[in-house]
Amino acid sequence: MRTPQVVVVMGVAGTGKTTIGPLLAARLGVPYAEGDDFHPQANIDKMAAGVPLDDSDRRPWLDAIGHWAHGRAGLGGVVSSSALKRSYRDRLRAAAPGIVFVHLTGDRKLIEDRMAQRQGHFMPTALLDSQFATLQPLEPDEAGVAVDVCGGPEEITERAVRALEALPDTTE
Repeated sequence: MRTPQVVVVMGVAGTGKTTIGPLLAARLGVPYAEGDDFHPQANIDKMAAGVPLDDSDRRPWLDAIGHWAHGRAGLGGVVSSSALKRSYRDRLRAAAPGIVFVHLTGDRKLIEDRMAQRQGHFMPTALLDSQFATLQPLEPDEAGVAVDVCGGPEEITERAVRALEALPDTTE
């Protein structure tokens, strides 16, 4: 039996991390943590004002997510985080070496449309360009999978589960 993984659901804003994350956690039988909850208030205020975060803003946020992931090692869990840059993912891996990434990907227009329909979220659609400009997709040496976000949440979650099952088990 495979040791439960700690999975980071990543991608630009609007790809569905907050929707797919809990569904994926339920399918895997592990807890879910909302990455936005790890942001200090200053980060939320900055994004709400339409100002992109810089690396120094993201460090404490990534460290908090990494700490949570480290605590779930061997137990499994799912957490959302944009994890847009390789250096951010490296920082998460430094805290929790066994984490695996599910990169939610999709057409920019589809993602923008979904963002425009969200209610009560602090991330404005105006920051989507900066998210795409910052995005560095998973590299071949990174444990993870890319999952297209077309279709409904259950369909996307099923693709993610199948893709994770196809990864080699590195816990043995």
